Amino acid sequence: MTDPKPPAWLRPVNKVLVAVQKLGIVAGPVRVLTVPGRKSGEPRSTPATPFTLNDGLYVVGGYPKADWVLNARAAGTGTVTGAASRSVSASSNSAPSSLARCCARFPKKSRQALASLNARGW
Repeated sequence: MTDPKPPAWLRPVNKVLVAVQKLGIVAGPVRVLTVPGRKSGEPRSTPATPFTLNDGLYVVGGYPKADWVLNARAAGTGTVTGAASRSVSASSNSAPSSLARCCARFPKKSRQALASLNARGW
């Protein structure tokens, strides 16, 4: 199974969402996740929709090879900003049960993700 690729329109839309957030306009549940670049160390920002589960703040990377996902995993940390800033830690080593609980919050969208994880031996 190949990793899913984001649609071509996603990058420009993400840039607009980040710019709007920086102006102080909060777009629904979307926040800005900023992580250091894995090569440059420069801060890189992307829109994200974090959610809380058992007092943890989670952001799920729908595209495993997306730059922000790779950057977050390499850095191990980042900052979620919106109405307020909150530092978060990144982990790619979440236990399968934790991933299943997170994905259960979005059952319709996450069935494919869980099937993909199962196919990869998680």
